[in-house]
Amino acid sequence: MTTHIPIRSDQSPLGQDASRTEASGPSLSFDDPRHLLAHKWLVDETYTLDHQDYETWLDSLSEDIHYFMPIRVTTALNSGYDTAKRMAHFDEDKYSLSRRVARFHTEHAWTEDPPSRIRHHLSNVRTFATGTPDELVVESVVLLFRSRGDVREASLISAGRTDLLRREDSVWRLARRHIAVDESVLRTQNLAIFL
Repeated sequence: MTTHIPIRSDQSPLGQDASRTEASGPSLSFDDPRHLLAHKWLVDETYTLDHQDYETWLDSLSEDIHYFMPIRVTTALNSGYDTAKRMAHFDEDKYSLSRRVARFHTEHAWTEDPPSRIRHHLSNVRTFATGTPDELVVESVVLLFRSRGDVREASLISAGRTDLLRREDSVWRLARRHIAVDESVLRTQNLAIFL
């Protein structure tokens, strides 16, 4: 019996052209240079997101990035799905992500003015080899703390992520991110943030 149902890009209209690369074999040991590289990449990304340096973050994404967080639903054990069909909190490509970042610099970004105080807590990183030496599948868990203003309660978002990291011209970039939030109803004011 398993309760883990993987998220796939082909479940999304924007993910039809996303990479289909999958993990092969067991997770790499923690002292494997590929795991250390992937773990460092995620830690660096976490600090970039916490500092809301979104232009630098965009530069760390592949041109064919698929950033996908489908809406979770509660279903019977053997239903075969736990996300809503063709519905997502995030279903993004490089262009749509760049438009979201550009909006932060306009007078219309009232959801982030003043900016949220955010902290990504990263853990449970596992790295997997793939069929190509220039791609790694990386699983991780993120807990996002977000505080807005002085009077509202802070919010937490807990999620698992499955990423595809790809080496492009000696630089590792994020080529795919699948996010599985742990709640079906998110208790945050908006999603003007990135996981």
